[in-house]
Amino acid sequence: MLKRPRRNRKSAVIRDMVQETHLNAANLIFPIFIVEGSNIKTAVSSMPGIYRYSIDNLLREVESCMNLGLRAFDLFPNIEESLKDKHASESTKEGSLYLRTISEVKSRFPEACVVTDVAMDPYSSDGHDGIVENGEILNDETLEILAMMALAHAQAGADIIAPSDMMDGRIGYIRNKLDENGFTNISLMSYTAKYASAFYGPFRDALNSAPKHGDKKTYQMNPTNQREALIEAELDTQEGADFLMVKPALPYLDVVKLLKDNFDLPIAAYNVSGEYAMIKASARNGWLDEQRATMEVLMGIRRAGASVILTYHAKEVLAKKWL
Repeated sequence: MLKRPRRNRKSAVIRDMVQETHLNAANLIFPIFIVEGSNIKTAVSSMPGIYRYSIDNLLREVESCMNLGLRAFDLFPNIEESLKDKHASESTKEGSLYLRTISEVKSRFPEACVVTDVAMDPYSSDGHDGIVENGEILNDETLEILAMMALAHAQAGADIIAPSDMMDGRIGYIRNKLDENGFTNISLMSYTAKYASAFYGPFRDALNSAPKHGDKKTYQMNPTNQREALIEAELDTQEGADFLMVKPALPYLDVVKLLKDNFDLPIAAYNVSGEYAMIKASARNGWLDEQRATMEVLMGIRRAGASVILTYHAKEVLAKKWL
């Protein structure tokens, strides 16, 4: 045999030499949950190793991550039920938890990249990503709320705004609102192909943001569809998105590759709470090697074409020197 592929696998040095896919801290965004109060750090029971932080402890966590080389953070608020209403008014209220958090992080760590979530569900008494009327999620009426939310985030200091709602036309609407107010340099990371997935359970547990009625299938994508993501991506590109995101990551690696092959914008993939919880639960039961499984998952997402991975593993892989 003249061709023996095993020759390039025979030692660690050669394997490293010909490695095709690489991953480092610059590819990672760490999602972090925040709560009101002081000196709070409460565990998310369905996500071992993940916590909800009050602002003071969040700042300590961000500093710890920065010392490891992790520089990008996606913030998600756990809002008290008493502050929720049908129009998510708490999301744009001056002095609210989320806006204070953005401002505090950027003030303390100006070199950090703060990614913010734009959607109504954390603030909505209905638990949906849009205004609900007679059981219907209203698309166009929701856009102004999302745009004002994005503007508030920009004014607080956000670097990247990530609309996760899946309302039609929201990227263009938000882009125009930001530009009209002088925030032309704020990036938009669109949740372009966000699927109506079974893997969001632990996240909704962390934020107490599950829908109070119905489901999200009229606005999140059907898990059976692939080419529909091309339509969403084309619209988001035309409307001014700077990143295109696929969520979840693992069941949709084909969609990550599809967008990578068809668009020039960087592709992000969200390694979601359910995917994280599966590895943690399996490792705790001794069913798999946690380090190898975690790195295989993250490398698989990178190999499929993601430039950016939002993952709850981010701090751990750096702290334990798995990269």
